[in-house]
Amino acid sequence: MKAVQKTEPKIGAKLVEVPTPTNLKPGWTLVKVRATSICGTDIHIWNWDQWSQGRMGEKALPQILGHEFCGEVVELGPNCNRIKVGDYVSAETHIYDPGDLTSMLGIFHVGNNMKILGVDTDGCFADYVAIPEIVLWKNDKTMPPEYASIQEPLGNACYAVMGEDNDVYGKTMLITGDGPISLFAIGVAKAAGASKIIQFGMAQYSMEIGRKMGVDIQIDVTKTTPDERYKMVMDNTGGWGCDIVCEMIGAQSSLDDAFRCIRKGGRFSAFGIPSKSPSQIDYTDQIVFKGIQIHGISGRKIFDTWYRNGNMLANRKLDPTPVVTHLMALEDYQKAFEMLTAPTRQCAKIVMFPDKQELNAAMARRK
Repeated sequence: MKAVQKTEPKIGAKLVEVPTPTNLKPGWTLVKVRATSICGTDIHIWNWDQWSQGRMGEKALPQILGHEFCGEVVELGPNCNRIKVGDYVSAETHIYDPGDLTSMLGIFHVGNNMKILGVDTDGCFADYVAIPEIVLWKNDKTMPPEYASIQEPLGNACYAVMGEDNDVYGKTMLITGDGPISLFAIGVAKAAGASKIIQFGMAQYSMEIGRKMGVDIQIDVTKTTPDERYKMVMDNTGGWGCDIVCEMIGAQSSLDDAFRCIRKGGRFSAFGIPSKSPSQIDYTDQIVFKGIQIHGISGRKIFDTWYRNGNMLANRKLDPTPVVTHLMALEDYQKAFEMLTAPTRQCAKIVMFPDKQELNAAMARRK
C-alpha cells in the first residue's frame, strides 16, 4: 500500500510503498482509509521540531504519519466483538489502556500508558490502517468522508467549549486563536447556544472563516493593545468579563489576555500548549481570588464528544464546511504541508483522499 512515512529525523516525509498490515493482533482491525486530514501534531512531526524529537525520537522512525481519518473496516483480528466488516468508522486518537486507573474510573482520554495514533504507532496517511477496536466510532452512513475525517479535531473544540460541566447555553465566551480548532470551537459554541462569542485572532484569512462560523465580535491582536482588548471585552459583557474562556494558543500573551478577561467565578478551558514551559500565571489574583474553574482539555472525552458531534453533523445542526478549505489527493501531501507551514497561511483544514474517486466525489459535493 502507499503511505506517507517519516523516514528520517529531519523536515519532511516521503510517499512510500509499504506492506499492508497483516496478522492483526487480538482486538485489532484493519480499516481502508477513505479520507484523512492533517493536524497540528502532524506539522510538528513534519518539521521534526523539539517536541517531536523529544516525544518520538529517531528510534521511532520510520513511521506512518496521521491520526485523523474515516474509513471502512475490511478485516478483523481475533476477539473483535463490537465492530463488523463493512462498518463505516472513524477513530479516537488516544488508544487507552484498560488497566490504567483513569480508564477504570471512566476517564479514558488520559492515562499513564495511553498511546497516540500516528505518534506511538503507525498512523493513517495510507491506504489502510491497523487500529484497536476499542477506539473505533461508527459513523452515520450519510456523513460525507470529508466531515467524518475531521471529527477528531472537532472533538477537541467540543470538549474545550463544553468543558466538564456542559454549561454553555446563554453564556458569553472568549475563544483565543484562529487555527482550525479555534474555528471549529466557534461553530460548536454557536450550536450550543452561547449568547455572545468573542474571538481574538490575527490572520485575516482565518478570521473571515470565523465570521462564517458565527462569531459575534472579532478583535485583531495585531492592531490592539492588551488594555484595548480588555476594555472591548468588558464593554461587551456588561463590565463583568466572559463567563467562559477557551484558551486555544498557549502563548504567554494569550494566557495573559485570557485570565484577565474571564469573569469572577468563570470557567477557563486550557487547551493551548505553550512552545516552552513553565508559563507565568498570577495564581493568587487570577485564579484563587477570582474563584475560577480551570478545565484541562486533553484530546476528547471518549466517547461523549464523538456522540455529540456525530449527532450534530448527521442532523446538520453544525456545518464545518468553511473550516474544511481544501480537498486533495494523498499523493499531494507535500503541497498540503507546504500550504500549512507557509508564513502567511491561506488554508485551514486540509483533507486528503488515498482514492482519487473519493476525492472526485467530495469535490462534486462542494459544487
